[in-house]
Amino acid sequence: MEPATSTPSKPVPTEPVSFEQFIEWLDENTHAQWVDGKVILKVPVPVRHQDSNSTLHAILRNWLDYHQLGRVYHPPFQVKLTLPDGRQRSREPDIVVILNDRPNQMTEQYFNGAPNLIVEVLSPTTRTIDCGEKFAEYEAAGVPEYWLIDPEREYAEFWQLDAAGAYRVAWAGSEGVYRSRVLAGFWLRVEWLWRQPSVFEVLREWGLR
Repeated sequence: MEPATSTPSKPVPTEPVSFEQFIEWLDENTHAQWVDGKVILKVPVPVRHQDSNSTLHAILRNWLDYHQLGRVYHPPFQVKLTLPDGRQRSREPDIVVILNDRPNQMTEQYFNGAPNLIVEVLSPTTRTIDCGEKFAEYEAAGVPEYWLIDPEREYAEFWQLDAAGAYRVAWAGSEGVYRSRVLAGFWLRVEWLWRQPSVFEVLREWGLR
């Protein structure tokens, strides 16, 4: 899912800029990414996509908070990735999970490196890039888990890095239970993403209430 854009407080750079210039230009109300020196604004999405994103964010936040494992973030939040060939990207994923084992990579304005988990919620306008360009970037940068959530089709794919550093699909489908490898003990009933139960219902199923 791509959050809705707002009008930037400053003109959008039309020429390539450095990452430092991009961060300086960015403000808290502007959703954008930095790719090959270009500033790319993000586009609006349907309410259904926002709902799935909000539901999953709440589920992850409650799990992480209860077990004190780390933090979960949503836009506006930048992730700066360095690829094996030296190229750099700054992406604004729909959901980013950073566990307590990576505290030194957090700066005041962005996370520097591969988070433990990235989630992208697909929309008709972003499906191609989320499943293609971003998939390749997150894999190359070493993001251990990448979840692709498609509310329109009610279908989800959960990818995990193998020993060779390549993504392998660990689970895919519309309903059933996915168990994360990087989030110790975490399990997700996939239909929650479409049904959007209350957090209290999820906590009861986890046995935490």
